[in-house]
Amino acid sequence: MEPVRAAFRDECERLERVLHGLDEAALDRPTPCPPWQVRDLLAHVSTGAGRLAGMLAEPAPPRAEVTAAGYFDAAKFAPAVDRDRIDGARAAARELPGAADVAREFGRAWRATDAAVAAEPPDRVVRTRHGDAMAVTEFLRTRVVELAVHGLDLADALDRPPWTAPTAAAVTVDVLTAGRPVPERLGGDALTVLRKATGRLPLTDAERAALAAAGIRRLAFGG
Repeated sequence: MEPVRAAFRDECERLERVLHGLDEAALDRPTPCPPWQVRDLLAHVSTGAGRLAGMLAEPAPPRAEVTAAGYFDAAKFAPAVDRDRIDGARAAARELPGAADVAREFGRAWRATDAAVAAEPPDRVVRTRHGDAMAVTEFLRTRVVELAVHGLDLADALDRPPWTAPTAAAVTVDVLTAGRPVPERLGGDALTVLRKATGRLPLTDAERAALAAAGIRRLAFGG
């Protein structure tokens, strides 16, 4: 749990520092996740970062059934589910009209999750919004993935260098590859691997074949 929790805190703290430096115009920029603007994507990230606090307030399922990689199975994100995710983020963004509101809400959300996780054993089981039963450590890994991957999207939208924490990059790569070694053909640093494994950078035919040979599939992202 502790390495994952540290990665979660590291990535949240870095993003929060970025948020405190944003102006109103930055919130209206388009992102690589259309139709979302920066404000919509931030609402989505904030909701995801705080989701675990509410889940831990609910009764625990008897046993874990899904891993972090399994949580991102594409079958869970049918068109109707995806539409609810998109519309929900845009509605949440309208409730946070200013940059200061966005920063304040994100800080509140991730700290609520961090405090809730600290009060529970690492093998505590939670129920996700998809109905999956997951160990809290595994679900927290999905939060790190969301923060790291969408952090790259936000950095691109804001024309800034990525701020991804090394701890978060390591956790995210491990989830994306299901713990398998990264194929040499993907090369580069962890951020290049993240971009290629999540469709943020194009894959060559050789890279696509290397991923398939390693048993690594692209994951779906829906928070």
